Amino acid sequence: MRMILWALRGFIFFTLFAFALNNEQAAVVHWFFGAQWKAPMVIVVLVAFAGGASFGVLAMVPSWWRHRRVARRHAPPTTAPKSKESLPVATPDVSVEHPPREGL
Repeated sequence: MRMILWALRGFIFFTLFAFALNNEQAAVVHWFFGAQWKAPMVIVVLVAFAGGASFGVLAMVPSWWRHRRVARRHAPPTTAPKSKESLPVATPDVSVEHPPREGL
């Protein structure tokens, strides 16, 4: 599975690299009041993508804050144990399943 994932990542990288090499011609972006910006096409596309992603993240921040505030309000209270005797004792025969290291 790791090899397939790395092959997919390599394919995506080389595809984007070939896209960048094929779009080296100059592009002109016309702004307001006659201002112009001349740059390679791949830079224009990269800046447009980064601007859109940034705008999307910033647009989601108020919603994230609201959900975080609601989650904190409904979270069960956490209390520290009062003495060492009340701490849970871990038993060595208990098997704990961990999440995968590679992610999704």
